[in-house]
Amino acid sequence: MKAHAAILLLILLLSSPLLAREKDDTLIMKNGDRLTCEVKGLEGGVLYVSFDYILSTQSVQWSKVAKLESRHLYIVKTEKGLVYTGRLSTIETSADRPVELKIIEASTEEVTLSTKQVVDMSSTSDNFWRRFNGEIGFGLNYSKGNNSTQFNFNSQTEYLRERWSAQANLASSLASSTGTSRSTRNQLTLTGGHLLRWNNYFYQGFGGFLQSSEQQIDLQSSLGGGVGRYFKNTNHMRIGLVGGFAWQNTRYQPAVPSPTQNVIGALVYGEIQMFRFNKTNLAVTGSVIPALSDPGRVHASLNAAYYLKFWGNLTWNVSFYGNWDNQPPFGVPGSDYGTSVGLSWTYGLR
Repeated sequence: MKAHAAILLLILLLSSPLLAREKDDTLIMKNGDRLTCEVKGLEGGVLYVSFDYILSTQSVQWSKVAKLESRHLYIVKTEKGLVYTGRLSTIETSADRPVELKIIEASTEEVTLSTKQVVDMSSTSDNFWRRFNGEIGFGLNYSKGNNSTQFNFNSQTEYLRERWSAQANLASSLASSTGTSRSTRNQLTLTGGHLLRWNNYFYQGFGGFLQSSEQQIDLQSSLGGGVGRYFKNTNHMRIGLVGGFAWQNTRYQPAVPSPTQNVIGALVYGEIQMFRFNKTNLAVTGSVIPALSDPGRVHASLNAAYYLKFWGNLTWNVSFYGNWDNQPPFGVPGSDYGTSVGLSWTYGLR
């Protein structure tokens, strides 16, 4: 049963639904260059496009675009949290005025926005598989001195709709060296969010599974949710905070006293993303769960990653993970943390 579940999970996380469409969008830059391409999406001030005659996805600075025309559907989000779906067209403006983007919705209604207001744009379709994006990454370190080997793997896939999205993240690491026992850590995190009608407010649900040999955890299952708000949402930075409640069940290794524990607690979850057009970005997420059913006990986690895209869809990254429990069972370490360096490959809308 476990093997079947693992196979299904890998199919979900590793599948890259690259169903190509026609590259018939028109892009005109402020310097007069005219490009015929496929506009995949906008994130962090970077417009991702692809060409018939160039391998891999290319990056274009959004602020340098003078005109954009596409008959395909896009989900467009503004810095105020408003969301629109439709075809794209730009409006001629004088040189001293910001470029304006016209969104032609399915109802034939038209919405006009300044391009400076647009912070996120994703290609969408009636086709299920074209709504995904994500990445797959890996890293390997080896030292001959103590025959030390460290392997890490991560995968992320996201499914996008107009006002909601769902995401799955898988991270796995294995470390071994002469004279020490093998260390393994596997974590699967599932999240889903829905934008509310109020500007930049949303509700979000979380689910997760963790195995950590360092903390002697056979399986830790978590479930929670709450309401959040984006306090900063621009082409250069996104800051969000969620408050709610969570439940956590931890099954420790048999040798641990009280091998199964349940905790109900409050949940505080934060996210920070910073973007720069020179193909770098920093993503930090963290959560704190003060236990209500076990006063004084606090669970915390932190994940941080720095990305540098250096060629095509390949990205170099360095990441940090950490989990803490201030009142673990007797004899069990209260923390597990580490860093990794590797390469990742993006697919889908980017």
